Amino acid sequence: MKITFQFFDLPLQHPFTISRYTVNIQKTVIVCISDGIHFGYGEATANPYYHSTQERLTASLLKAKPIVDASSEMHPSELWQQLSKIISDDYFALCAVDIAYWDFYARKNQKTLRSYWSEENPKTPLTSYTIAIDSLAMMQQKIIEKPWPIYKIKLGMPNDIEIVKHLREITDAVFRIDANCAWTAEQTIVNAKILKELNVEFIEQPLKAEDIEGMKLVKQQSILPIIADESCQREEDVESCSEIFHGINIKLMKCGGITPALRMIENARSKGLLLMAGCMTESTVGISGLSQIASLLDYLDADGALLLSSDIADGVRFDYGEINYAKAFGTGVKMHQQ
Repeated sequence: MKITFQFFDLPLQHPFTISRYTVNIQKTVIVCISDGIHFGYGEATANPYYHSTQERLTASLLKAKPIVDASSEMHPSELWQQLSKIISDDYFALCAVDIAYWDFYARKNQKTLRSYWSEENPKTPLTSYTIAIDSLAMMQQKIIEKPWPIYKIKLGMPNDIEIVKHLREITDAVFRIDANCAWTAEQTIVNAKILKELNVEFIEQPLKAEDIEGMKLVKQQSILPIIADESCQREEDVESCSEIFHGINIKLMKCGGITPALRMIENARSKGLLLMAGCMTESTVGISGLSQIASLLDYLDADGALLLSSDIADGVRFDYGEINYAKAFGTGVKMHQQ
């Protein structure tokens, strides 16, 4: 067994702006696990908000190397338990290794990864397509360029309601709102009433993660479902989120990969929570891994690779929101020649 990794710069079609920052080029690391015959691939992005840097990812992956190199017959969940003790402070790196090993494990056993927990060709939710913060004209133009059944609209500006009304003028598609912690409880409750009339399906993380009392009020009074994002990063967050949100958004890089995500899904279902999984701005490597759990979800936000001007791999593709899985074992990823 051997683990290797390489960093890439992923250029975006448009500057990607949320309430916290703007990205033009996304730096990412691709992890490869191989026995010389079978290859598995995983991904983690650099992200300043979550303290994920190239230096930190490199250090963590080097720590993981001795364990991975000796893990040829190990089940992915067992490997995750061992790795989580070594790189417990870097869930982005843990995610990249976990997905790469799941991919390798499934390919070695000549199975698709999703077949370990669902049917070979399962029914899956449509993925949304994200419209990042920009001028009103440019946000409209992005929708015109990419006709899609569901849009996630990034908000967090003084004219948020005006933005949604302007976008509603040009499409009847379903809207989902992601305020990225930029609103207050009072704003959320008022905005929800207006947004429901504008065919908004739910609101994602309107308040700062530490505003527990505010979220209690929002859950009681919001006319729209509220989905946790920044408030739900690790497995242990499911319990607290079940009390103040209607659902959770699982991001593999935040929780440490597919292995903990499966446990989070089981726990969240037992508590009656709505289930969504989301992505970072990442390549088809990461998106192909994420898409393997789609059949277990109510909502999916897997558009990270769709936002790129050029990709580094083939794998899952999307046809008007619908997942088209690659006809291959594992996650179906095939790296481009570099």
